[in-house]
Amino acid sequence: MISGTTKLIAHLGYPTESFKAPLIYNPYFEEQGIDAVVMPMGCRPEDYPAFVKLLFRLTNIHGALVTMPHKIPTMHLLDEISTNARVAGSCNAIKLGPDGKLIGDMFDGEGFVRGLKRKGQQITGARALIIGAGGVGSAIAASLAAAEIAHLALHDDNRAALEGLKARLNTWYPATPVTSGSSDPEGFDIVINATPLGMRKDDPLPVDVNRLSAGTFVGEVVMKEEITPFLAAARERGCRYQVGTDMLFEQIPAYLEFFGFATTTAEHLRRVARL
Repeated sequence: MISGTTKLIAHLGYPTESFKAPLIYNPYFEEQGIDAVVMPMGCRPEDYPAFVKLLFRLTNIHGALVTMPHKIPTMHLLDEISTNARVAGSCNAIKLGPDGKLIGDMFDGEGFVRGLKRKGQQITGARALIIGAGGVGSAIAASLAAAEIAHLALHDDNRAALEGLKARLNTWYPATPVTSGSSDPEGFDIVINATPLGMRKDDPLPVDVNRLSAGTFVGEVVMKEEITPFLAAARERGCRYQVGTDMLFEQIPAYLEFFGFATTTAEHLRRVARL
């Protein structure tokens, strides 16, 4: 039930037809008796900067979830930006501060790292290889650095994106050793596909899986199917793994904390979601 006291969380993106967040958040809010609602709002890129400024003039606005194509443009509209969002170069959550300031954060990487920890994967002191230096790869890199990973290796065919991420990591996490170039997964504790490879059946695998050891933890961001060809190949090697949708469900508790709501677990959210 939406009333005059309901806190509004906008889900900003374009187009909105594929949005899943309302089908996860709103059943949880209803179950917990939280007077809030996530509402999809389709906004074309050319209208976005002006719309965000007006949106946060509403007296019942509480915050916003931000998705494509607005994650990067949002960075220029904020008053306060988290370190993880600065490293990622993009933002997927905005909340209204008590003084009216817009505060932005990025939770893609946080969700990924929470998933690793819940599965028992050690991060502090580990070595990780990330394939893909775009938005999601950058967010994961930031959260791994914040979790005190011992070494980060980055690979992306886009040299500008690769060097940009490396420079941001060196600026905001100077204690984290970062290398770039090779996609060879040998010798890494964690290997992550942060590219769209796996969306189509004929996509090549992001790494040479024959170079994976059984002790390597493999992570995926592609959500089109639970077991992508990359995860299937890694599983055959004996690797433990994390599916793409885990990143989505694991980051929602972090979002709830950011917005000041009662938090929960990814398992609980999966149970109540109406996907």
